[in-house]
Amino acid sequence: MDGRNRTTVGQRWVLSLASLGALMVALDALVVAAALSSIKGDLGASIEQLEWTVNAYSLSFAMWLMVGAALGERWGRRRMFAAGLGLFSVASVACALAPSIEWLITARAVQGIGAAFVMPLAIGLIGAAFPPERRGWATGVFSGLTGVGVLAGPVVGGAVTQGLAWQWIFWINVPVGAVAVTCVLLRISESRGAARPVDLPGVALISLAVLGIVWGVVRGASAGWSSAEVIGSLSVGGLVLLAFLVWESRARQPMVPLSFFRSRTFSAGNAAAFFLTAALFGAVFFMTQYMQTAFSSGPLEAGLRLLPWTGTLFLVSPLAGRLVDRVGERPLVAGGLTLQAAGMFWISLVSADAPHYVNLVPPLILAGCGVSMALPATQSATIGALPRESVGLASGVYSMMRQLGGAVGVAVLAAAFTSAGGYGSFPTGFTRAFAASGVLSLLGAASGLCVSVRHGGEPGASVARPEPVKELR
Repeated sequence: MDGRNRTTVGQRWVLSLASLGALMVALDALVVAAALSSIKGDLGASIEQLEWTVNAYSLSFAMWLMVGAALGERWGRRRMFAAGLGLFSVASVACALAPSIEWLITARAVQGIGAAFVMPLAIGLIGAAFPPERRGWATGVFSGLTGVGVLAGPVVGGAVTQGLAWQWIFWINVPVGAVAVTCVLLRISESRGAARPVDLPGVALISLAVLGIVWGVVRGASAGWSSAEVIGSLSVGGLVLLAFLVWESRARQPMVPLSFFRSRTFSAGNAAAFFLTAALFGAVFFMTQYMQTAFSSGPLEAGLRLLPWTGTLFLVSPLAGRLVDRVGERPLVAGGLTLQAAGMFWISLVSADAPHYVNLVPPLILAGCGVSMALPATQSATIGALPRESVGLASGVYSMMRQLGGAVGVAVLAAAFTSAGGYGSFPTGFTRAFAASGVLSLLGAASGLCVSVRHGGEPGASVARPEPVKELR
């Protein structure tokens, strides 16, 4: 075997433990989806509170990602990765013990902070452990498991909720987290990047900006899009976002170096990742509820009905990772998101009439193949667009854009759902929500067309790098 294609024992440990950590945090992003009805009954939650049960995790995840990435570069990726797993596990205990919906939302936010240290540092550990010619394969395996975590969330959540109780979807994180932390400290070597101070003003500004925008979208349908609350929230969010961009352009050590976005591939890859996750998270949020409403399924059966969607990830994502190294990212990003869009529009059409589950299977498979193609390609495009010493920051920006996309996607699809009558007219609302998911997917495909062409074995070959390198030095 060619030495360049041989995976060492150390690389296997890095890939396995990084994937396990990412699987845990990806699973919890939407593991509550199948348990939403049970949580609503036990804690008396409203539809907006259920949204925040999902979005509190996604938003805190997104807001702390760059902090986690920066601290990992400064204090050690292995050390901060283990710390993130520990915080995630402790917060899971708080979620399981939640006596009220407000407690659960708060604990989910803390859980998201722990996840924010896990995900970018998992990608950073892989980027540091694997050479460029093997990184596409490694990220394909990693992305496949992460994607399975997202789409398997409803299956796992349904099985645990129906077999035990919804609290156990959080309890199971505790022993897994303890074993993972131990193995990380014993089996992974420490790695660091360029030490960078934490840009606290940047963190505060982007947090307030996104909170304002997402709050306005979440409240739009119920409070009214022309209400002072919604207009004010969106306006403040937009102004603070502008202030963030101004600050980042002038800061000596910005949280997000804007020079990175001079790379067309880096910008396009992040945009595609944003829209991909927005469409995906929003779709999973409503699909499990649709299965329970349209087919009177229990939580477990609802999750199992999504297996045609989930199962494609086991086969397609690793293959897509290998294809990235041969044909480049653009065809897989644009083509995969086009397939996901087709699947979402197809589901929207077949669910408009009297639903039959068999009619949902083909579009679920199509959408699953699409996301399986696009996930490893968007990650490879963004990280491969910058020099190797920038892998930590690049992975942080990429992960932040994905989590922001997830929060925005749930809010956008929920707004479309509520505008069509909400739970009082569930089939109509579901149809409109999935049409919105199709539109988000198409926006991602359009972004993918802007990814620069490259050939296998030449990561980032077409990307002009001198300006970002100069900026980092």
